[in-house]
Amino acid sequence: MLKLGEKAAQKYYLAPNIADLNDNPFTKGMTFLRMDFNTVFLKKHEEYKNINKNVQKKNDALLRILGKQETKSLIYAGSYSGVDSVTTLLIDNTDKGGSTLLSDFSEWLATNYHPNWKLTNLVKRGVGIHTGQLHRSLSQIQVRLFEEEKGGLQTLVSTSSIIEGVNTSAENVIVWSNKKGRLKLDDFTYRNIIGRGGRMFRHFVGNIYILEEPPSPAETQLELTFPDELLADVDDEKYKQELTKEQLAKLLHYKEEMAQLMGQESFERLQNEGALISSDTELIAAIVLAINSDKKTWRGLGSLNATTNEYWAWILHKILKLVPGGWDATYTKFAEFVRALSSNWSLSIPELLDQLSEQDVTIDEFFKMERNATFKLTALLNDVNVIQKEIVPEHKIDISPFIAKLSKAFLPSCVMELEEYGLPRMLAKRIHACGLINFEDEKLDLHSAIKLLCDLKPEILAKTEGLDDFDRYVLDYFYEGIATQ
Repeated sequence: MLKLGEKAAQKYYLAPNIADLNDNPFTKGMTFLRMDFNTVFLKKHEEYKNINKNVQKKNDALLRILGKQETKSLIYAGSYSGVDSVTTLLIDNTDKGGSTLLSDFSEWLATNYHPNWKLTNLVKRGVGIHTGQLHRSLSQIQVRLFEEEKGGLQTLVSTSSIIEGVNTSAENVIVWSNKKGRLKLDDFTYRNIIGRGGRMFRHFVGNIYILEEPPSPAETQLELTFPDELLADVDDEKYKQELTKEQLAKLLHYKEEMAQLMGQESFERLQNEGALISSDTELIAAIVLAINSDKKTWRGLGSLNATTNEYWAWILHKILKLVPGGWDATYTKFAEFVRALSSNWSLSIPELLDQLSEQDVTIDEFFKMERNATFKLTALLNDVNVIQKEIVPEHKIDISPFIAKLSKAFLPSCVMELEEYGLPRMLAKRIHACGLINFEDEKLDLHSAIKLLCDLKPEILAKTEGLDDFDRYVLDYFYEGIATQ
């Protein structure tokens, strides 16, 4: 916000349920306009008063509410564990049935992801899952099925991901949990969740079923402050009024330490060039100290540029140890996952899971680790790469090619980007295998790929081998999204 704000002639931010803004550098000089307007009426059912924190009563209430509703229901489950609890309850207490469309979707999930995945079983009951860990295309497909008036998903179980850039709503919103992850739900987020109830021009009354005590109503003042994790990227002279004394002291210590370990000129140049992705002073310091203390061993970074992944594990293990606690997986498990992921373009997801069977990687863990690998690990590797080139230039090692591949989950760049647009990788693989579009062409960028997909639509639908009914449903939805009429 700060960096783009310095370049922008105008700045405009839109946020729901905000009563006021605190003084902060992010919106300095901007006018705050508060608007209170609702397009639908929310009818609240305070079920939690009868439930009184009794788990069995809460489960019974959820099943009763869903049993009497013929309209769409969105269940806010609060966390991944909450989603697991709700979906287990629904599998154990609801019957299979559903439409041909959902039956096709279930078979498609079994073939392309995993036959024993919970979602494969859930969709037969008209229930979908929406979380931030799923592949974006899979989330989009489920939202589309939830929007179908007939034959689609009847219920969607979600974390807070449903209020983060997803345009959908339902006549019924069931607040199953008053948590957001491990934290208590605040009034701001709670109002955003129940705001998904009702829809203008379709149902002007939204039913809100509250199964756990909601947060107390509050006038939300948006607090925008500098988190410590961004200190490494902050100009202490320009923003010293906005930083706490503790933050200023921490930032000063960091700069002195980096100048001593790397040299003043090198450190300032890297900062000015914006070469480091992480803004976490502690992580950057840990990388510098690790490389300085064992320069010889860090030559092993070069093994990541090898054509075979045989020698990746030990250096990945060493890099991952720079992050205390890792990312919800053991260092060995994560390193083996990255090695397996290098076959992402040639193998299917079920085949990759077979390779990872010794590490007990589930389909849900696959999604989570792929996300961490393509975002968090690539950022960490970039900073390790930049710093080692500065400290030990004589090694002449540059792992930028490996980082670029990992950032795309070892898929051709267009394939990863198109998945964000709603084209699952397995369909891109089939289009490529039939020779209709060469996704391995390094000159093929996203816009060129979309144009080719539009131009070749008849050929793709007619000549791509092995397409089933649900593949065609997904392709039709994807083409609706990229239409340039």
